[in-house]
This record gives sequence, structure tokens and C-alpha cells, in this order.
Amino acid sequence: MTLAIRKSDDRGRADFGWLDSRHTFSFGHYYDPNHMGFGPLRVINDDRVAAGGGFPTHPHRDMEIISYVLDGGLEHKDSLGTGSVIRPGDVQRMTAGTGVRHSEFNASKADPVHFLQIWIVPEKDGLAPSYEQKTFPDADKRNRLRLIGSHDGRDGSVTIHQDVDLYAALLSDGASVTHEIVGGRGAWVQVARGSVKLNDTVLGEGDGVAIGTSGVLTLTGIDDTEVLLFDMGP
Repeated sequence: MTLAIRKSDDRGRADFGWLDSRHTFSFGHYYDPNHMGFGPLRVINDDRVAAGGGFPTHPHRDMEIISYVLDGGLEHKDSLGTGSVIRPGDVQRMTAGTGVRHSEFNASKADPVHFLQIWIVPEKDGLAPSYEQKTFPDADKRNRLRLIGSHDGRDGSVTIHQDVDLYAALLSDGASVTHEIVGGRGAWVQVARGSVKLNDTVLGEGDGVAIGTSGVLTLTGIDDTEVLLFDMGP
């Protein structure tokens, strides 16, 4: 199995004071023709927003946008009339489709918020804008891969309008989970927190890995690990 590792320190960076963001793929002012995405996965931004900071109202279209909070609270408001605070354990999916405007602000005036913003190219343009948010308790992810997003919304996952199965796991030190990537599909592993061993390769916090061949993945926690796994169609 061939692994293409994207090290945390090699990612693009934007630091505006109120926002410290690391870009796995090209985004905003950061452009790298060798890292434009992987399959339908277009953006993984590792964002830390200072207390009181945030993104004012701005537009999106024709993109599946997933927010995954690691620490703190992220306050979301959009032109669909949706408003909520996303906290650790919550997964929010917004289909921008024909067009949506939204804002995202740190819900706290005292503490930072740390979250992953993920963009996935949808299966087609022109979808009706929509929003979905679900909570996945730590117990559901502890030492197992919990499906949190899928094309068909199965097992209580949020619906992603693309052939993507998104899993999350919280791995204790030495605990392992396995997942098989079948022929014709690819995978991306993103280490959100801590360190993990992927088969025989040790990955640190912020590292990502592209897997373009079939085979069995074994993820083993080092200390306490939080990891996302994208199983994607061609």
C-alpha cells in the first residue's frame, strides 16, 4: 500500500492574529499546484479563531462544507435562517449548492475555538442549499471508527452529496481499528489531535495521508488520538 504523507509543517499557513489557519490544500492566498485536493476532497483547513473573532458573512456555492469542532464553540448563522453553536462532538454539513451566505464566529469572548473546515466537491452543481447538524458522543467514537458522514446518511450520519464515507475515531494509547479500502476507491487520513500509527508509519498531529490503492488500514493510537478517515469513490 502506497502512502503519500502531507506533513503538518509543510501545510500552507495564514495568520491574521484573530485567525491562525493551516491549509492542507491550496486555499485563499496559499497556492501549491501539487496540493490542490485529493479526489473530491478539496479543502482541509485547521483553524484556530481567537476569542471574539470570526468570519463575517460571505458567500459559497456548489460545495459541501463540513465543520468539525475540536475545542470551544463555533457560532454559525446562514441565509437559510439556520443558527447554532457547534461544539466538540458535533458535525455540521452545509450544502452551498446554488448559493448560500453564512458567518462563523467564536462563540466565546474568553476562549479560542479550534475546528477543521472541510470542503468536498459535490456530485453535481446546482443542488438546493441545505443544512444538517448531528452530535456524535465520544463513547460512539472511542476505539472504533464511527461513520459521521455518508452519501446515503446511513447509521445516523450526516448526508454528503458525494460518494464519500467519513469516519471519526478517538483512539486510546495502543488501541487499534482497521478499515478496508476496496479496489477503485481512495482514502485520506487526517490526524486531528495526538499521534497515530497507520500500518507501520507514525503520523503526528496535523499530518494527512493520501491512499490511492486498495488494502487494509490499521490505525493504532499513540497517547490519545483523534483521527478522521475519508473513504472516497473515484
